[in-house]
Amino acid sequence: MSMKRERTPRTWANRFGLKSAGAFAMLTAVAIVLTLNAFAQPASVGSPGKSVATKTTWNAAPALTTPHESGGISRSITVVGIGDSVTSGTNCNCESFVGLYATGLASERDLKTSSVNLGAAGWTSSQLLQNLTQPGAFRDQVAKADILLVTIGANDLNPLETKQAAGCPATCYGPLVDAVGHNVELILAAARAAHPDHPPTILVTDYWNVFQDGDVGTAENGWSFQSWSDVLTRASSSQICNAARRAGATCVGLYGPFKGNGSKNPTSLLAADGDHPNAAGHQLIASTLLANTPQPIP
Repeated sequence: MSMKRERTPRTWANRFGLKSAGAFAMLTAVAIVLTLNAFAQPASVGSPGKSVATKTTWNAAPALTTPHESGGISRSITVVGIGDSVTSGTNCNCESFVGLYATGLASERDLKTSSVNLGAAGWTSSQLLQNLTQPGAFRDQVAKADILLVTIGANDLNPLETKQAAGCPATCYGPLVDAVGHNVELILAAARAAHPDHPPTILVTDYWNVFQDGDVGTAENGWSFQSWSDVLTRASSSQICNAARRAGATCVGLYGPFKGNGSKNPTSLLAADGDHPNAAGHQLIASTLLANTPQPIP
């Protein structure tokens, strides 16, 4: 624009045959300066010209690209839960922790989520592993997981339920507990192999008790058995968490949330059978999982 306005006076002067650069030329130069200042002044005070619009667009760009806590994820996140009766929500008549977790994750991290609960009451780690390593609908659904929740192993120890502490030391229960850890590691490897191009974020829980607990457990089994089941629970939890860490998954401890250092009575978190979580228990599991979910989600 400025070059065009500088050329115009020279063309006008030549057309009229002016050969002197006298007073008229000086007045012309002054006029040019005043004209340029007049054009420049509105832009400097924020006129809606092109330069101001460009600046506004640039300033808006960070607001459009700044990621949320979700890492900027716009697609829907699929949460899949696999495991035993704790996962399936047995004896609760409530929404299990799988669905509660998905809902909480959507709210907490500004995400779209969906959930699939594949928990099966009574399953052992061997049964879960078998279903996960053979073609079929179960494996196909696990392969769709962005986040996989795993709770398994308590039913593996059912053969010990008829035994007493005095008759089953570590040499007795050790092989069963070790097998749980071994199978959990294989389960996690199989879950990742189900969709190698998109491995899920995996969270593995342990248990507050592999058998009955709270007032019901004490009334039906006595203090001695409860003390022994606590030993079994801690031993299996150690194996489960070690397996999870070796497989690159996150271990989420449920013993502390349910029982503190072991002195807390978890009755208020358990169903009437003393064995499975009630609605409050499932909510606690979901919130504990949320607090331990890695960020950002891949």
